[in-house]
Amino acid sequence: MSFSRSDAYASAGVDITAANELVSRIRTMVASTQTHGVLSDIGGFGGLFRPDITGMQAPVLVAGTDGVGTKLKMASMFNRHDTVGIDLVAMSVNDCLVLGAKPLFFLDYFSCGELNVEQATTVVGGIVEGCKMSNCTLLGGETAEMPGMYANGDYDLAGFCVGIVDGPNIVDGSTISVGDVIIGLASSGLHSNGFSLVRKIFEESGARPDDIVPGTDRTFADVLLTPTVIYADQVKSIMRDLPIKGMVHITGGGFYDSIPRVLSPSVCASIRFSSWERPAIFNWLKEQGNLTWPEMLQVFNCGIGYIMITDRNTADDMLPRFKYMNTDAWEIGTIVRRKDNQEQVEISFD
Repeated sequence: MSFSRSDAYASAGVDITAANELVSRIRTMVASTQTHGVLSDIGGFGGLFRPDITGMQAPVLVAGTDGVGTKLKMASMFNRHDTVGIDLVAMSVNDCLVLGAKPLFFLDYFSCGELNVEQATTVVGGIVEGCKMSNCTLLGGETAEMPGMYANGDYDLAGFCVGIVDGPNIVDGSTISVGDVIIGLASSGLHSNGFSLVRKIFEESGARPDDIVPGTDRTFADVLLTPTVIYADQVKSIMRDLPIKGMVHITGGGFYDSIPRVLSPSVCASIRFSSWERPAIFNWLKEQGNLTWPEMLQVFNCGIGYIMITDRNTADDMLPRFKYMNTDAWEIGTIVRRKDNQEQVEISFD
């Protein structure tokens, strides 16, 4: 009778052999993300990274953490797991970019009730792709198999990004003033916010994953699982040559909660709703959910995934650069003086 030291744990639902197989499968993929500064391989107790601070006056580390939320439920519903890893990286990297940081490395946390090695390998493949898009290293991670915590086939993800910025170059919104211009960069669609409402509307609509989204030639599965845009290249290019006063990742809370995070109490953002193009999925959600545009903008990005705020002259130089980078961008509003008790985001629907 054969005996294994891992049998007892396996009888409780934790398969150490499967976890080791996963590490073996992803090792080469993870190594492909390594950038200058990596001092360790995956599998250790911690990851080692030596940042290049050459030329920096006062280097500052910037850290961000986030997840993918209930978009994972739709990935499971459609049995597509190759893009949520990109979402995971994007959510934390974009938050770090807002402060002007260069992403250095990323850590991921994958938790499940029963480890499916094929599924987990696919998810990590997306994380690797997201790290490459961000030019940051996947320095390590954690796989947690927790029987009884998740329904069969379900899993959760969390990610952690660390970046670096020179102190004098931190972008914190403190210099934003009346007359500054708000530039909106296009999203790829829903990104990774509002999916509890998306799932509710989708299920109540009777639509099927392979149905075509009205106004497009793409299926609901394709559109709803389109990964979040990572804006690392755009931020790097603009910051190299042009001054940016403030940046915003349109994430949880939509326009109304995201933009005020970089504004002083004395100003507000005046947004023109007609100034940018919205992907068709937002019109479908509004109609099927019987929602108003203000309700939509409280939850979703509605076509704008990232915002840069700068002065008028810089904005005029900035817009052609986005066109050169094949990034749709629009002047969507201005910074105005705030009146007593006025909301910090005013959106006109004329």
